[in-house]
Amino acid sequence: MKETVCLVSLGCPKNLVDSEVILGLLSKEGHPLTTDPSKGDILIVNTCSFIKDAAQEAIETILRLAPYKREGRCRLLIVSGCLPQRYGRILEKELPEVDLFIGTGSFQRIPKLISQGGKRKSFLSGQTFLYNDQTPRILSTPPSTAYLKIAEGCSRTCTFCTVPKIRGPYRSRTIRSIMKEAERLADQGVKELILIAQDTTAYGKDLRDGTSLERLLKGLIRVEGFRWIRILYAYPKPARFTESLLELIGREEKICPYLDLPIQHIDDEILRRMGRRSKGQEIRDLIQKIRTSVPGIALRTSLIVGFPGESESQFKALLHFVEEAQFDHLGAFKYSPEEGTPAFRLSNPVHEDVKEERLRILMETQKKISLKKYRRLVGRKMEVLVEGADSEKMTLIGRIQTQAPEIDGCVFLKGKAQPGDWVEALITQAQPYDLIGEIQGLPA
Repeated sequence: MKETVCLVSLGCPKNLVDSEVILGLLSKEGHPLTTDPSKGDILIVNTCSFIKDAAQEAIETILRLAPYKREGRCRLLIVSGCLPQRYGRILEKELPEVDLFIGTGSFQRIPKLISQGGKRKSFLSGQTFLYNDQTPRILSTPPSTAYLKIAEGCSRTCTFCTVPKIRGPYRSRTIRSIMKEAERLADQGVKELILIAQDTTAYGKDLRDGTSLERLLKGLIRVEGFRWIRILYAYPKPARFTESLLELIGREEKICPYLDLPIQHIDDEILRRMGRRSKGQEIRDLIQKIRTSVPGIALRTSLIVGFPGESESQFKALLHFVEEAQFDHLGAFKYSPEEGTPAFRLSNPVHEDVKEERLRILMETQKKISLKKYRRLVGRKMEVLVEGADSEKMTLIGRIQTQAPEIDGCVFLKGKAQPGDWVEALITQAQPYDLIGEIQGLPA
């Protein structure tokens, strides 16, 4: 009988797909899986370390699971993913509780490493593993939704970012491989397909054979079974958003009228110091182009406050831009100085208290924008994907087409339905980040 495995996945959806691949590989080898760490003979923490807070969460999770080795049935405690890939063998001394450290280029070897034993503790390949349609994978998302990673790594040179060092250069999967996996996901009952990569708009450029996001989307919309196809992490390089790509997004009902554009800032000098390839006016022009080409599209963005040298006037310019752009969804972060990145050496750091205050002001501004936009939906009937229930509020939980899972809020529903159902709901109330609705029946 193979040993039982419990895996804890941390970080973003891209990391979650890696975790699902690890589970698939282990299940293929006959290992039973559990979500209860007290029942695991082997405990795995698949980590993120993009910023300090993520690394700290990873370490806290590892230390929380470590007692299961002393007091429970756990035989092996394994740490995989970004944390060991970034910090290397130094972790062997810092975390002696851990039996194996396995980086982003070696996690496909976990079943073999578990069985063979040995004295070596760290396995850190220089190249990040890129799975394909033949790689087993066990979904951990709600049954109707799945992420599909179309590429790995990043070849951009943003000065604040650790991803290229951890994940390697950008490498696209072939359309053929992605299509085969998509068809398999549809056969499993997936209705919402979410395309992810470090930069989805760069998809195919490294293959140099005409492969592009547009060509991929044209293939995916033909797959029977998908109802929504969503695009995340679309780097805002204007040249990538061709008229034909935007026309396709606006025309095809399966493609959600939703784009995630992580712009980070709007001030030209800050953008230059960040190593971004766009200027503020180019970003403004791109947003206008997208909204003109796809009326009603929901735009999400990510911003950084407190980047080294960010003056009060530069922050106010960012705040003014947020009020001007009226994003549907926005996530903001305090700049985190990450050792090994070019920005780590920049002068004029912004005091932590100032970062905190700027973050608070920015999110208060976005809160008002979000509430205003959601209030416009009150009284409308909308298609909602039911995902589960909130036992405390005694309601169902779902999402409309312009809400991505985990990051964009949800719809609290009154009525009867099952997870995975699509329902028509009357929106009765708006909150800053969520909606409240009543199920009316099946969508038209």
